[in-house]
Amino acid sequence: MIDDLDLGFDEPERGEKGRHRRGFRKRNGKSGGGGRGKTFLALLMALVLLGGIGGGAFYGFDRIQNYFVTPDYDGAGSGEITVEIKNGALIADMADALVAADVVKSQKAFIEAAEANSRSKNIQPGTYKLRKQMSGESAVTAMLDLKNKIVNGLTIPEGRTAKNIYKLLSDKTKIPVKEFEAAAKDPEALGVPDWWFTREDGKKVVKSVEGFLYPDTYEIPPKATAESILKLMVDNFLTVTQEMKFADRVQKERKVSPYEALIVASLAQAEAGNKDDLGKVARVAYNRAYGEFPCNCLEMDVTVNYYLESIGKPTKSSKQMTAAELDDPKNPYNRKLPGMIPTPINNPGKQALEGAMATPTGKWLYFVAIDKEGHSEFAETYEQHQRNEAKAREAGII
Repeated sequence: MIDDLDLGFDEPERGEKGRHRRGFRKRNGKSGGGGRGKTFLALLMALVLLGGIGGGAFYGFDRIQNYFVTPDYDGAGSGEITVEIKNGALIADMADALVAADVVKSQKAFIEAAEANSRSKNIQPGTYKLRKQMSGESAVTAMLDLKNKIVNGLTIPEGRTAKNIYKLLSDKTKIPVKEFEAAAKDPEALGVPDWWFTREDGKKVVKSVEGFLYPDTYEIPPKATAESILKLMVDNFLTVTQEMKFADRVQKERKVSPYEALIVASLAQAEAGNKDDLGKVARVAYNRAYGEFPCNCLEMDVTVNYYLESIGKPTKSSKQMTAAELDDPKNPYNRKLPGMIPTPINNPGKQALEGAMATPTGKWLYFVAIDKEGHSEFAETYEQHQRNEAKAREAGII
């Protein structure tokens, strides 16, 4: 009778020679020899006997079987499917993506296979060409084989304008530039939180995606859209700046809004000829716009070039710029306008962001490149600056 079968485990008993043995509880004066195999066999027999009651017994057996055995497919699978592994994905996140695509049967199957393979830490974000219903081990092996990774990478250099980035993306993906321009009209729809668009200087906020398209190497997923690609870049920006604690630090240490600090980072990215000077150039921008500079203006030619590019005109060197271009009253990025400009003028990299966040202490108001490596000399007074310019001319830099 089934009623006579007790499936509970008892404490170990001592045999005649003092050895421990584990078995079923004694019933009717008898005890059964035990082990996990016999216990599982007993479970199986009991559930088979219960089969006449209904399908629920088999459901129960399936759940019990899953407890003892990791649900997994056999072999290398069949068919073909592409799966995207997102930036920052952990092994568990990868497993979830593979289960959702029916590549592996369970998260546990993939995680156990990854833990058993010391090379699994080399699995990178990107898009993979896999098969459906693969064993966990086969899936790990396939993702470590570079020929299964769909390589469609594109590097966005630091300091490129959004307009320039759209062109790079269009050339790579064949998505028309106008689609990127349309998607960029609503930065918040691309994931930029609304709190980024605040200012402490009393100036009107101009919402722009400029500055939020983080420069990096990106894997462009198959069937990507202009919107999805820009969202990917914005998400990367938010991840990087959050890890840096950029917003918290600039508000606490610089006493400016994160958006104004982002503008400063873009200015440093454009003006510094060498990464060593990014922080000092950022300090000059802060000092000019918010400090003791006579006009409280930036007086940086890069802002003029940004405006020229935005209206479809070619950019120029400082020597080529006319007086009308340098002081155009229609230009909202006019170098003579007091305070900070309306938006970033490019998309700065991490070092420029760090320069705007952790600027060195100094009262510099001027700088000029003095060598072919792009290093600059910085000055607090115009007289000092003139001496630095003489040094630059002597070196043939200006």
